[in-house]
Amino acid sequence: TDVTPARKAEILAEALPYIKRFFDKTVVIKYGGNAMTDPHLKDCFARDVVLLKLVGLNPVVVHGGGPQIETLLARVGKKGEFIQGMRVTDAETMEVVEMVLGGQVNKEIVSLINQHGGKAVGLTGKDASFIRAKKLLMQKEDAAPGDVVDVGQVGEITKIDPSLIAFLDQGDFIPVIAPIGVGEAGETYNINADVVAGKLAEILKAEKLVLLTNTPGVLDKAGNLLTGLTPRQIDDLVTDGTLSGGMLPKISSALDAARNGVKSVHIIDGRVEHCLLLEILTDHGVGTMIKSK
Repeated sequence: TDVTPARKAEILAEALPYIKRFFDKTVVIKYGGNAMTDPHLKDCFARDVVLLKLVGLNPVVVHGGGPQIETLLARVGKKGEFIQGMRVTDAETMEVVEMVLGGQVNKEIVSLINQHGGKAVGLTGKDASFIRAKKLLMQKEDAAPGDVVDVGQVGEITKIDPSLIAFLDQGDFIPVIAPIGVGEAGETYNINADVVAGKLAEILKAEKLVLLTNTPGVLDKAGNLLTGLTPRQIDDLVTDGTLSGGMLPKISSALDAARNGVKSVHIIDGRVEHCLLLEILTDHGVGTMIKSK
């Protein structure tokens, strides 16, 4: 649809209060789902990130890469296995994960952002050891406490050093981060990307954490979109089973971030063109916003 120049100007004017409010503030964006596989949506995403940077926000991108990891595992004849939503990661799988996340996927995102005029830099937690991790010990479901299941080289974050990101930020670079952590003895750990995005948003004292998903946001039992939720309302939704499955790691990262100083967390529909701009710079959100208070 062709937008008249007058309407275009109106739209830009509508964005002004948001640009003013978020000027020089950090926004951590978890990039995944269809937005990461559909060529047109990939392009929209890259342009949105560059635009946010150019109007004075500081976007930090954290990405996953599940489908791409599956493809490469299949190629080397391995079958992906999951326990409680976590990828079981033996040494060979870890090699594939690192190749895909730290290499192929990361550089593709970096390259797309740069094509649109940004200055993106790809990182993993190994760079300057900025994401420290230890082995994640997962409690077996319905088992005695301390009865853990071994999921291999899956990590939980012990510490994030924000100085590398702050340094890049000063040079107007856009960090693009693969969710790989490093252990005390240099071991490599695969970490859930939602968890990395949430923790990073806390450490960077981000204004917003935005999680792109393949759903319209958080839905109630009748399938209606819920917006403007508080942490307490979310606890109730988890308790009564409205929220389950793949939404749980997202929600728990979102909640932790909201409780630890990130002003607002947005779980948005990555299948919508320019969803980032819609959610951050207009009155028309495209998902669920969780307020910290």
